[in-house]
Amino acid sequence: MAPPVQSQRSPSPSQPSGKGEVSDLKSQLRQLAGSRAPGVDDSKRDLFKKVISYMTIGIDVSSLFGEMVMCSATSDIVLKKMCYLYVGNYAKVNPDLALLTINFLQRDCKDADPMIRGLALRSLCSLRVANLVEYLVGPLGSGLKDNSGYVRTVAVMGVLKLYHISASTCVDADFPSILKDLMLNDSDAQVVANCLSALQEIWSSEASTSEEASREREGLLSKPNVYYLLNRIKEFSEWAQCLVLELVVKYVPLDSSEIFDIMNLLEDRLQHANGAVVLATIKVFLQLTLSMTDVHQQVYERIKAPLLTLVSSGSPEQSYAVLSHLHILVMRAPFIFSSDYKHFYCQYNEPSYVKKLKLEMLTAVANESNTYEIVTELCEYAANVDIPIARESIRAVGKIALQQYDVNAIVDRLLQFLEMEKDYVTAEALVLVKDLLRKYPQWSHDCIAVVGNISSKNVQEPKAKAALIWMLGEYSQDMHDAPYILESLIENWDEEHSDEVRLHLLTAVMKCFFKRPPETQKALAAALAAGLADFHQDVHDRALLYYRLLQYNVSVAERVVNPPKQAVSVFADTQSSEIKDRIFDEFNSLSVVYQKPSYMFIDKEHRGPLEFSDELGNVSIGTESAGTVVPVVPVEANDKDLLLSTSEKEESGGPSNNGSAYSAPSYDASSVSAAASQTLLELEISNPTVPGHASQSSLAIDDLLGLGLPVAPAPAPTPSSPPLTLNSKAGLDPSTFQQKWRQLPISLSQEYSVSPQGVAALTAPQALLRHMQGHSIHCIASGGQSPNFKFFFFAQKAEESSTFLVECVINTSSAKAQMRIKADDQSVSEAFSALFQSAFSKFGMP
Repeated sequence: MAPPVQSQRSPSPSQPSGKGEVSDLKSQLRQLAGSRAPGVDDSKRDLFKKVISYMTIGIDVSSLFGEMVMCSATSDIVLKKMCYLYVGNYAKVNPDLALLTINFLQRDCKDADPMIRGLALRSLCSLRVANLVEYLVGPLGSGLKDNSGYVRTVAVMGVLKLYHISASTCVDADFPSILKDLMLNDSDAQVVANCLSALQEIWSSEASTSEEASREREGLLSKPNVYYLLNRIKEFSEWAQCLVLELVVKYVPLDSSEIFDIMNLLEDRLQHANGAVVLATIKVFLQLTLSMTDVHQQVYERIKAPLLTLVSSGSPEQSYAVLSHLHILVMRAPFIFSSDYKHFYCQYNEPSYVKKLKLEMLTAVANESNTYEIVTELCEYAANVDIPIARESIRAVGKIALQQYDVNAIVDRLLQFLEMEKDYVTAEALVLVKDLLRKYPQWSHDCIAVVGNISSKNVQEPKAKAALIWMLGEYSQDMHDAPYILESLIENWDEEHSDEVRLHLLTAVMKCFFKRPPETQKALAAALAAGLADFHQDVHDRALLYYRLLQYNVSVAERVVNPPKQAVSVFADTQSSEIKDRIFDEFNSLSVVYQKPSYMFIDKEHRGPLEFSDELGNVSIGTESAGTVVPVVPVEANDKDLLLSTSEKEESGGPSNNGSAYSAPSYDASSVSAAASQTLLELEISNPTVPGHASQSSLAIDDLLGLGLPVAPAPAPTPSSPPLTLNSKAGLDPSTFQQKWRQLPISLSQEYSVSPQGVAALTAPQALLRHMQGHSIHCIASGGQSPNFKFFFFAQKAEESSTFLVECVINTSSAKAQMRIKADDQSVSEAFSALFQSAFSKFGMP
């Protein structure tokens, strides 16, 4: 009989087989600690590797701390590195053990080998134990004066670590001044770069509490410092070059000659092999020439070739990052890149995310001269095996058609897509044909002839089906089978799960009824009955609205549902121009890749609610309150119950003024009530007055939303006694404002609602300027016209020269104001924001 198979696996050689393994390591390390026999370092290496491997997989080997420290008395750098790694790991969780390392680390900081000195100093500063701060000052001071550039580089970063452990100790030891001297005089470029990085972080943190630190931070942007760093930029590493270029972006030249000097110094950086350096250089060029229109356009021409070269070389991830920056430039100046459209053709081996971005750029650069070639290329992508890219290519063709370039040929291409036997191609083409007909109604005869041959059973995607239904209702007089197709769709009402399709179906049947009443009578009765019985609130409400309109007056219903339409001249852009400008201001950052300003994905108050509001948009209520825009507010569970109970009261049909009770027609999928059909056909009403219950329900909804009431909306709550007092005679010249705006970080980024009175009063920028000046908030620049206005305000504390800067972007159509606040003293930003909001909310009030 065969022996039983072992069920347990043998222990891994990298894991201890029992509790005594760590004890064995301890005894072996102790034996080797004082030994100087040949080959002892190799034995130590094997033991150190075991200790590090155990530590890596989470086994507690802190009991070996003393033996590891004793074995570190060697000149072997590999052993030193492993020992420092071990010490740094356990010193954070056990500060008492860290005391044992101080002596040998301080001894190693004086070693003859600069590599060991640097490693020991880095490990000493990485302990991050507050009660050991006094032991760091001496070694750091010696390290900053060390002859080795590597040791000085480590010491500079050690000063920054010391600052984060104990800022007072770092400042009292005068380390910032030593770093400043090193930055301007050290021969090692890496030391200079580390000094610049450390000083920026230290002085930015200290600026809020120390005027001297604030002056030193501004001093970094002085002309001598900037030119010194620019003259040495070729010596720096890629990371250091990017650091210097970010500093240069904040520098404000005194005249155009300085601008050209800086650009000449950085000209060769555009040919750098590193994409980050190229993008940082481009940002400098773009920011310096913003006020010089002709030169700014020449900069676009100059940076085009380096960017296109970076796109075609490197990894797909780098290509996407560069393409994202190129995309924002193309959107700002498409005519400059129109001749290079072939660079944006998709390659077969490119990832989908790169192809999608290239398709957007092909759409942006299309004009009269290149439309034919671009559309021909895009049509090839429609047969791509990658279905998302095929969809995007069809959408791109449609976008180009909506730009009024060679419409005749493009419409023919789109109609050819409708005849392709691919569901997703037909679906995308239907959506685009609908948009084309909205802008070019003259093409309806050609388009409808092709659309009429499409079977509704072959269209399954909700957006495509909704587009087909829209065309059936809008052009039912030209499509012979339109009423019958709509009737077949209504018969399958319960099988249609898309609310969008059901809403379009209700509207299309109404439009068809006004054009071909006899043929649509049955379908309309069935659609309204089905809509009234629908569980979706929007579908139910629309059916109820149509039913009451028809009950009131047919001609009025036709004017509401199917009024004469004008061709759409321009389709709304998904991003406002202000958002695009902000993204451009944050060039060479993640904002460009994400295609949204940084506050939208950094600030907590914008990450959730803002996206929710953007998705739902703003609700405009009623014709009498035209111009009154209500911001969308997230609905809680209790609020949903309240809204539902209101609509249910409306459905229940309270008694009307004439004493009769209202009851909605019942819905039966198999047959339609004859009485309901007769009611819809006759559409007569004995008393045209609005029932009393309806007015009560309407009033209840108005009360719920805060609309239709004579009381003005309450302003945002403000503190009863503002802790901040502003200087009514504050002054600031434009150049200082511009310099501060570039240097200061954003303290707060908020969005306010503009009251209806404020919207009505903001016909020109001057009205708001006078109002805010009355509250000691002054405007230094303003512009725009309705509905978009942009202001730059400033204010100063009454008791000191602390300045607040505000960028205010107002859209009167959405009744929204977006604020970005920067402050010399960020600790009072919240107080100033409350004061600003209080003043702003009173704008337009009598």
